[in-house]
Amino acid sequence: MYDDGVNRREFVNAAVGATALGAALGAQNIPARPNILFILADDLGYGDLSSYGRPDYNTPVLDNMAKEGMKFTDAYASAPVCTPSRCAFHTGRYPHRLPVGLREPLVDDDMQTGLPPDHPTVATQLKKAGYDTILIGKWHLGNIPEFGPNRHGFDEFFGINGSAADYFTHYNDRGRPDLWENLTLSPQQGYLTDLFTDRAVEYLGRRHPRPFFLSLQYNAPHWPWEGPNDRALAANRTTETGGSNEIYAEMVKSMDSGIGKVLAALRKANLERNTLVIFTSDNGGERYSFSWPFQFQKFYLWEGGIRIPAIVRWPGVVPAGVVTNQAVLTMDWSATILDAAGAKANPAYPFDGDSVLSVCAGKPAFDRMVFWRVRARPQAAARMGKWKYLRDRDDEHLFDLTADPGESTDLKTKYPDTFERIRTSYIHWDSTMLH
Repeated sequence: MYDDGVNRREFVNAAVGATALGAALGAQNIPARPNILFILADDLGYGDLSSYGRPDYNTPVLDNMAKEGMKFTDAYASAPVCTPSRCAFHTGRYPHRLPVGLREPLVDDDMQTGLPPDHPTVATQLKKAGYDTILIGKWHLGNIPEFGPNRHGFDEFFGINGSAADYFTHYNDRGRPDLWENLTLSPQQGYLTDLFTDRAVEYLGRRHPRPFFLSLQYNAPHWPWEGPNDRALAANRTTETGGSNEIYAEMVKSMDSGIGKVLAALRKANLERNTLVIFTSDNGGERYSFSWPFQFQKFYLWEGGIRIPAIVRWPGVVPAGVVTNQAVLTMDWSATILDAAGAKANPAYPFDGDSVLSVCAGKPAFDRMVFWRVRARPQAAARMGKWKYLRDRDDEHLFDLTADPGESTDLKTKYPDTFERIRTSYIHWDSTMLH
């Protein structure tokens, strides 16, 4: 628990909210104001954990986290590429509501675009509820300090602002150094996955008079594809080249091992039972990912580009060893985090995400309609229950994801009413977004 006398009014208000939440869930053991540990991988495909089907290496830490918590089979990114997906998480809203969310992705030499400093975020709302906040890892919502994490509710930031950085030199793909300690470039040396892990472990080892929100956003296994022992590669590559299945395996296993150290630090600090831990990816995988049974990859709205792994653990609240087919998007985690914390979204910027905290606590899955859009190709998609509408350039499809997860059989002529219903809903939704 937390020190007496610290933010007592916020604690009482949040505790009342948590009590009401516990009653709604039929649970008596929902802790008031839990710590939040949100762990985000970068370009990790649906099948890139051994618990999700990866055949050529093992990820024992995350596999064990699934055994101790809840595994989602129908988790989605809100976009098939980094910037809009991260925009969705930090704002809790469809990324197409903001100019930065229309960048697919934001490039490292764009100094004019970013998340507006006055736009509320998950971090700003948690700070109002009395939380300490820290972001460790990748930001990718603005390349200048004006748009950085310290302007968006995070007390501390250690990581990279841009799209990608070499794991050893820490230079971005435009040749600039991009490892930051708050608003100052950091001289720290080392493999980025290890540096982010070590900072998270150090943070968890501190005294915590208030609950915390730790957003640990690894850049692994995003390119450049360099394992922890591949320092020599850094001198020869700053672009999207190289790699192998073996190097990719080392990158993912290094992240998995690092997460193990972070969870061990949580346990050592006696914070495990009062911490909601969420793990997922920002979008589908790329060249070396394993996305079976889905088609395509990052940048596409076919399932391989947006279906991702997701695992939630909260001892005493989330039942262990449960698998759910609840459809959940990136921005739903934002709503879930505020729900667990007893915090609320800014009413001027209402969340589009829905909390899945009740599902995490063992209640039945619920249905609703969700939407995606990519301007570059262009592509459009919507999911309603088992049905998915997909437009890829001029081709429109209707798929039954339960019977056909590989999206190989178009059913729009067999089920024209369903096709038209979802298509019409998509058109209406799209009319409310920025273009």
